[in-house]
Amino acid sequence: MPRERRELLRKIQELEFACIDLNLYLDTHPWDQRALAEFNAFASQLAMVKKQYESMYGPLSNFGQSFSQYPWQWIESPWPWEIED
Repeated sequence: MPRERRELLRKIQELEFACIDLNLYLDTHPWDQRALAEFNAFASQLAMVKKQYESMYGPLSNFGQSFSQYPWQWIESPWPWEIED
């Protein structure tokens, strides 16, 4: 697998982890403006990196969470969870 593809997937994983972590924190601290600003910044970065990945390598997920170019790309392999380092 190309190095850039692995790096983008790693960045997506890091940003998703940060968003989940801040989401859990904000569930118990909903008035923490700093945490909310960090969450929004990470969520914005995550959307950009996912869009970049999908434009280069195809959809990361299915069921309406990602767009597909023609022809239907979801059946293309490897799927994100099948990629090995």
